[in-house]
Amino acid sequence: MSAVEAHLPWGTTTRAPWALEVTPERAGWRYAGLRVLTLPPGGVVTFDTGDEEMLVLPLAGAATVHCDGLSLTLAGRASVFAAVTDFAYLPRDATVTVRGEGRFALPSARAIRRLSPRYGAARDVPVELRGAGPASRQVNNFCSPEAFDCDRLVAVEVLTPGGNWSSYPPHKHEEDRTHDDGRVEAELEEIYYFEVAGGAPGDPGGPVGYQRVYGTARRPIEVLAEVRGGDVVLVPYGYHGPSMAAPGYHLYYLNVLAGPGPARSMACVDDPRHHWVRGSWADQPVDPRLPLTGPTTREA
Repeated sequence: MSAVEAHLPWGTTTRAPWALEVTPERAGWRYAGLRVLTLPPGGVVTFDTGDEEMLVLPLAGAATVHCDGLSLTLAGRASVFAAVTDFAYLPRDATVTVRGEGRFALPSARAIRRLSPRYGAARDVPVELRGAGPASRQVNNFCSPEAFDCDRLVAVEVLTPGGNWSSYPPHKHEEDRTHDDGRVEAELEEIYYFEVAGGAPGDPGGPVGYQRVYGTARRPIEVLAEVRGGDVVLVPYGYHGPSMAAPGYHLYYLNVLAGPGPARSMACVDDPRHHWVRGSWADQPVDPRLPLTGPTTREA
């Protein structure tokens, strides 16, 4: 995958009714997908999930989601920088209607099991402060393997204060194996969807962040993308990180992950050249600007 194929600017994957559509076929892989739905006041969209399980995650706005005879009301939020949000889970082989106003992300994964539609409350989202110093960030683990049950789908939100680096040290999860040093790696496809504080999707002059992806001699890939609100970066394999927030502008990204493993996992392995960075966090305070949103628990 080339740098051009990996970086998908807002507006380049539009297909009605989706403002953004990344299917496994579009990405050139097998499992992970993402759609973004933009609804005007009183907007209504009906669609089928097919062979994918999905979430409805408000990025900005509120909605009511109808699925399998259930009506799930999402209070949502004003923006990704304003609050942790509630969300809805949609099973495969379902017909869904979304009514509301705003912008909504629909992370997805090819699924085998058909689970029940469910509501995820904002108050139940585990919020983690990860890293320290200029590598401090906030992780909203709303659909991590430990927090919310799915068949294959994993999704989390990351908020990086302006000037900080996240997704750091660079790490990869491209094959299922245990390394000689005991670290476990899982095969996962990953999507990064970005928003930048002070900007809006589709604004060519808006504030920017940066995303790095690089490979190994065996599987080369080279990406250094300047990202704006609504942009996507695909990570089929290789080390990814850092995600860089420009000074003065907080950076948000939604991570969507899925793979063939029998158990949902976010297991990864750091680039061994930079793994030492984790040990340096013990002597540094967490960025005092965190948490940017929501309740939190302190975790390493």
